[in-house]
Amino acid sequence: MTSKFAAFCIRQRLPLVLILLITTLGMGYFASQAEIKTIFEDLLPTGHEYIRTNDRYKETFGGSNVVSIMVEVETGDIFQPEVLETIDRITREMQLVKAVNPFQIISIASRKLKQIKASTFGIETEPLMWPDLPETQQQISELREAVLSNPLVYGRYVSLDLKSALIDVDFIDRLIDYEAIYDHIMRVVEENTTDEIKIRVIGEPILTGWVIHYLPETVQIFLITVATMALLLFVFLRTLRGVVLPLLAGLISATWALGFAGLFGINFDPLIVVIAFLVTARVVSHSVQLLAAFNDEIAKGEEVSAGDAARRSLANLFRPGMLGVATDAAAVMVVAAMPMPLLKKTAFVGTVWVATIAFSAVILTPVLLSWVRKPRSTLFPFNTNRPIQLLLVKCADIVLGRGSYVVLTLGSVILLGAGYFAINITVGDANPGSPLLWSDSVYNQDAEAINKKFQGSDRMFVVVRGDEENALKLPEVLENIEGFQRYLEAQPEIGGTSSIVDLIEPVSASLHEGNKRFEEFGSDPNVNGELVYMYLQGSDPGDIDRFSDPKYQVGAVTAYFRDHKGSTIRTAVQRIKEYIAANPLPGGEYQLAGGLIGVLAAVNEEIFRGQVESIALALLVLFVLAALAYRSTVAGLFFLPLVLMSNAVTFAYMTWKGIGMNINTLPVAALGIGLGVDYAFYVVDGVKERFAATGDVAKSVRGSLLTAGRGVFVTGTTMIVAVLLWYSSSLRFQAEMGLLIALWLTVSAISSLLLIPAMIYVFRPRFVFGEGADRATSFADGRVSAVA
Repeated sequence: MTSKFAAFCIRQRLPLVLILLITTLGMGYFASQAEIKTIFEDLLPTGHEYIRTNDRYKETFGGSNVVSIMVEVETGDIFQPEVLETIDRITREMQLVKAVNPFQIISIASRKLKQIKASTFGIETEPLMWPDLPETQQQISELREAVLSNPLVYGRYVSLDLKSALIDVDFIDRLIDYEAIYDHIMRVVEENTTDEIKIRVIGEPILTGWVIHYLPETVQIFLITVATMALLLFVFLRTLRGVVLPLLAGLISATWALGFAGLFGINFDPLIVVIAFLVTARVVSHSVQLLAAFNDEIAKGEEVSAGDAARRSLANLFRPGMLGVATDAAAVMVVAAMPMPLLKKTAFVGTVWVATIAFSAVILTPVLLSWVRKPRSTLFPFNTNRPIQLLLVKCADIVLGRGSYVVLTLGSVILLGAGYFAINITVGDANPGSPLLWSDSVYNQDAEAINKKFQGSDRMFVVVRGDEENALKLPEVLENIEGFQRYLEAQPEIGGTSSIVDLIEPVSASLHEGNKRFEEFGSDPNVNGELVYMYLQGSDPGDIDRFSDPKYQVGAVTAYFRDHKGSTIRTAVQRIKEYIAANPLPGGEYQLAGGLIGVLAAVNEEIFRGQVESIALALLVLFVLAALAYRSTVAGLFFLPLVLMSNAVTFAYMTWKGIGMNINTLPVAALGIGLGVDYAFYVVDGVKERFAATGDVAKSVRGSLLTAGRGVFVTGTTMIVAVLLWYSSSLRFQAEMGLLIALWLTVSAISSLLLIPAMIYVFRPRFVFGEGADRATSFADGRVSAVA
């Protein structure tokens, strides 16, 4: 059947190429419509209880797109006219930023932060520094005293050393434009930075803005990588077709994939550009294998034409090629089981991308080769085949002797050792700061500085929901909330908390001439209601919103985190659940969780729940496809050690280097299942084909290594060197993922050249040798047991 199909493709090559060309041009139009942008909601697991809580209350209690701006002075403190003017100017300018939530701009210059005064007329509350700036030294001194006596301000919006002030800005998620926000805020930062005043800024919109900022650099590295691939292919294959056809196959596949993205309105996230190189590795691999097979057919004799060589190459490699494509596509499709829209979109585009390899590489490469006029000519003057052949001969000598047992033993040790470390991989971020950028980046340095000065820049809010109105005025509820806050603050990574309790207690102290001993809530709901009313005198509508709804039935406890490491978030969530279980809220309940930390907790839980399942499902798909292709359950099991090896080594490296398993790395991990096995399919099929012709195990293994193995070496080396260039990226994520892909390719290539041939030679599986395995002899004693 494959022979007839190959003959048909070569016979109908012209209409086939025209159809592919017209389709590619059409897809090229739709590819031009594809958007390159980040949509924050795509990162969130739909349906998770934390996400539902965040979506319901984020516009009042604060969402996950908060930007924190720190104004810091070099000498003295912030209570200087020029510094206070800067804080005020930035606060007012934030109201003009696109998609800003004007009711969630908080600083000492905003209307939200107030001071409480007791006088003969009662309790008065007024903004600290709004609408007018303090003009005299006495007014500045009064502002300082008001800040120092206010626990909602001192330590939270003014640093303990009084040298820094914080401005928090929240945004409306559905309106957010990361590039516009980044450009506007960074312009404000630049305009207000002086020799004496330093401004630092962090937050998800700023982080995404940095990623977009480095997009030109990403394009530059991409072009350098493609040029490097072209150069290496030219050196290894020594022909123009050896360069053009693999890159053409990659271009066609990319055009089709991006065309489908544009057609269905799917945005292309800048961070998943690394996945594009994973798929490109597969395209180049399949095309190079067919080129190598074509060259081998040509080398058999002068009478072999380009058309005959192309037909035979397609017929011989159609099964391993299509099996590799199916395995890769299925591995990508597994990612769609995760509830995050970004992963579903990635799975869709990735599956289409991989599936197109069947046309762009497996079929089109031999079809175009059939038109080659001088198939035996070369352009590169040096014969690079000789050192490659010497290396492959050495591999054959190792696996065709007692060295095969050494290879299997060493492979088992590496698999077990790497597996032991791999199980300790961190779910979520493994280090403070953002894993998308290097630790010495401006953003991560700003994050470190802000978290040292203040209680924490990352937030989680836990909703307090009463069964009835005014539940938040009940003393027993307030007591429970206060205990909850103290319990949370015992975790070192949590710098502080806030709730409605923090409003009531200062008012109570003010009624007693500021005596801190009377920072307490009232003994009945009416007293607490009066204390809240006193605080809100002269306030604007909505000032209470970040603490409670107007009916005092739903409130929030906000915790400020100094980092968002996976371990920090898991510990916090576990402790919250423990407190809730041990201290049920009277007449109400706590609901987890919103804010950036709440969102990340949801993402981490889904990844923790789904990573083992997705990898297991991908392995199951590999087992089924291999068993069906070779009509043997042993074949399904045969390739699993190689895949487990590459994944275990890579996960162990991630553990060692502190690279967490998060929403960005998960697709790369799933794709690694297919990445680790494609090479092996070609080697195994090469052995099977040669044994059918010669009946000699050693010659079959050696012949496969010298042909299919050459394709493995050329493809592996080309892609490894190319993706290592990404380590120069200013985006740490791209650099580390490039390194992981290089590691994956290295382990897969070495395993395909040593481990798989050694397994074939020692175990003699029948799906490779058929009944011939019974009469094959081993090097040791002339006898071998067939593996059923």
